[in-house]
Amino acid sequence: MFDSLSSKFASAFSSLRSRGRIKSSDVEEIVAEIRSALIESDVAQEVAKSFGDRIQELALPELERINKSTNPSQGIFEIINAELTKVLGGQTRRIRMAKKGPTVVMLVGLQGAGKTSLAGKLAQYLKSQGNTPLLVASDLQRPNAVTQLQQVGASVGVPVFAPEPGNGVGDPVKVAQAGKKFAEDKLHNFVIVDTAGRLGVDAELMNQASRIRDAVKPDEILFVVDAMLGQDAVRTAQSFLEGVGFDGVVLTKLDGDARGGAALSIVTLTQRPIMFAATGEKTSDFDLFHPDRMASRILGMGDVATLAEQAKAALDPDLTKKFEEKFAAGDDFTLMDFLSQLQALKKMGSMSKMLGMLPGMNSGAMKKQLDNLDEGELVRTEAIIQSMTPAERHDVKILNGSRRARIAKGSGRAVSEVNNLVDRFTGAQKMMRQMRNGGGMPPGMPPIPGMAGMPKMNKQLPPKKKSKSGNPAKRAAEQG
Repeated sequence: MFDSLSSKFASAFSSLRSRGRIKSSDVEEIVAEIRSALIESDVAQEVAKSFGDRIQELALPELERINKSTNPSQGIFEIINAELTKVLGGQTRRIRMAKKGPTVVMLVGLQGAGKTSLAGKLAQYLKSQGNTPLLVASDLQRPNAVTQLQQVGASVGVPVFAPEPGNGVGDPVKVAQAGKKFAEDKLHNFVIVDTAGRLGVDAELMNQASRIRDAVKPDEILFVVDAMLGQDAVRTAQSFLEGVGFDGVVLTKLDGDARGGAALSIVTLTQRPIMFAATGEKTSDFDLFHPDRMASRILGMGDVATLAEQAKAALDPDLTKKFEEKFAAGDDFTLMDFLSQLQALKKMGSMSKMLGMLPGMNSGAMKKQLDNLDEGELVRTEAIIQSMTPAERHDVKILNGSRRARIAKGSGRAVSEVNNLVDRFTGAQKMMRQMRNGGGMPPGMPPIPGMAGMPKMNKQLPPKKKSKSGNPAKRAAEQG
């Protein structure tokens, strides 16, 4: 998502960085490039024009100050980053909790936007935070909508209130009311009401949604929209805002190939924030929408904060503590430790998505390599390690030719793959020893032990400059 827009921004910044001192004509030129990039990415023309005007308004009076800095282009970049964050909503917006429970969240949107699947993702998200959500099946129109919600609820372990079979039978307003009452009686602190959609906006759709809204008085009405709709998403959002009203936007299918600029237009033209985003088909592919992090990703700076959060959630605290104790005691990093880290990496989801959050990974040659990553390599690496004996995992030095042949046969891989894994692991082991001794990371080595098992990238980051400090601890800190 936003890949096209990101690449266009990268191209514009590249030309700006090569100019040294920034002139007013340079600002006007990059603004023109940015406007063109936004419009090509489905951003509404009025939004693109307003954004460009704002950049000029802020940058031109600051040129004298910006040109006194060691990196003038960075000053322009910071202005664009701040404004893009504002266009995306500014601050992260969380669900408002009811003063007296349960908190009622009503989902509205067109048929096909993914409301029912989204209801399950939202329910799992709330449950993971210690809440007790209830799903209410008020979409009684679409065939099998009730059954689908029940299946979604079962998959995330969240109960579903579904007194009516649907398929055109039952009153959705009464179901929503009864669902809220059921939640109150059973002490659920969240109610998620799944409502019917239509293939297009019509009076019947708005009327039904409005009656459900008036009956349950939701604390939040979330407009669910397919991010791949382009400009139709903006028109649909404006229609729902006028017909029913909503408090926030949820973007689905953010992993698609669409240009995605409509997301920027929705926030500006409706003055409603994007609150959540679904980035895949799994129920875990869902999270809060952070405008500053998304702006960072669009501008090629990555999203290290989200990556760190995902790593923290995936890593077992006890395992992390054990690994730290081994590191402090001077014990060698073994293939057992390596296997544990690989399994944690698998929990974090798609490897290309994860690596795509690193700065600079979504442009040029690195982007092409990300697109060609073999997501199955972690699985194959895990199979090779699991085909080893405990003694072999503990000490790779005993892996002679016959042992490697046996491991290859047991894992269904080639001996060359076993050899490659051992070589990469041995390199990671050396890196750990050097880090422990305060020497930093050797050139060309992976930055963390688990990276030794990741799909290989053809391009290595340049080695960091050596510290002039004679203090090993200080030198290690400087090198990260």
